[in-house]
Amino acid sequence: MAFYRQVGDVPPKRHTQFRKPDGGLYYEELMGEEGFSSDSSLLYHAGVPSAIVDSQVWDLPDLATVPNHPLTPRHLKLHDLFTDTSKSNAVEDRRLVLGNGDVRISYVVAEQPSPYYRNAIGDECVYVEKGSATVETVFGVLNAVQGDYVIIPRATTHRWLPGSEGVHAYAIEANSHIAPPKRYLSRYGQFLEHAPYCERDLHPTTEPLVVEGTDVEVLVKHRGNGAGGIVGSRMTYATHPFDVVGWDGCLYPYTFNVSDFEPITGRVHQPPPVHQVFEGYNFVVCNFVPRKVDYHPLSVPVPYYHSNVDSDEVMFYCGGDYEARKGSGIGLGSISLHPGGYAHGPQPSAIEASLGAERFEELAVMVDTFRPLELGEAGQAVDDGVYAWTWAGRRKG
Repeated sequence: MAFYRQVGDVPPKRHTQFRKPDGGLYYEELMGEEGFSSDSSLLYHAGVPSAIVDSQVWDLPDLATVPNHPLTPRHLKLHDLFTDTSKSNAVEDRRLVLGNGDVRISYVVAEQPSPYYRNAIGDECVYVEKGSATVETVFGVLNAVQGDYVIIPRATTHRWLPGSEGVHAYAIEANSHIAPPKRYLSRYGQFLEHAPYCERDLHPTTEPLVVEGTDVEVLVKHRGNGAGGIVGSRMTYATHPFDVVGWDGCLYPYTFNVSDFEPITGRVHQPPPVHQVFEGYNFVVCNFVPRKVDYHPLSVPVPYYHSNVDSDEVMFYCGGDYEARKGSGIGLGSISLHPGGYAHGPQPSAIEASLGAERFEELAVMVDTFRPLELGEAGQAVDDGVYAWTWAGRRKG
């Protein structure tokens, strides 16, 4: 994010002495992407950010996956994954739904505060389906509400504190960075006029969060020889990581609410790229929001059948009534997986039913991946087993 910000106190010039009220030095940390060649921020700590006093193994939840073979479109019912959430938190109790070597999609319903946590593999884009949470970070505090995407850069120490009604979170974890699509940005990183949202819609932290403490444990997810090439460590820091009195730069967490996405419509049906909100390496994130639909006199408002031969499509239905899936069993909290190599589109009855519609009141988050997705333990547990045959209305035999 090339939108520069300064929060709290920083020295007039970078990499120079910056002293505490008692005369001691603050400790400067550069947090940067791509080996000093991309966005970065400078953070000023009261304690030494490298000072650890212990490191132990963190046994991660089940991250194993199985191929979607034989090739099958699937309906996964995420709301069936959690019954008792009174003891769950938004970090340790995520359940893996789908994943590949570029991105993992998990779901969690949490009521308890999470441990301090850092993902050292890639950025996270966490969609708040329901409820709310305070997200405390080394950069300050984010307030996340229903409909927010919470964008957390790689290696940002943070924790989730659910609100009184808990938080239902759809977590997209990348092996890369997650950012607005390049076509929305100028060569210097400013949002262009045709972009469906802009800097005013992004909500970063506004003041430092300074907490005192010693021997503070942080769960770190990092690269290793575990399932999916991922392992975890419990690192104990000598002083509290939330000791940053100020920071400045272009790398920081923020929220963006789906209601601030301005839909792009046309006389005839627009393709999915007009709904794109973020991109990572080998995947994109789109959202389908309430909108006026096609206004050609002979338009067909629901999508045409399409074979997107280069990608798998994952649609998470999180609000309203998704017109194209009527008659399929899809409902709120459902995921549809349409794999590459399979032509997908609306249920046959939905086409005629959509004619003459002027507006769709639907809300869905879509992830398209350019490598095949495999099923995690949660995806296998809530597969309805019949979605693939709903277009034909029957199964052979």
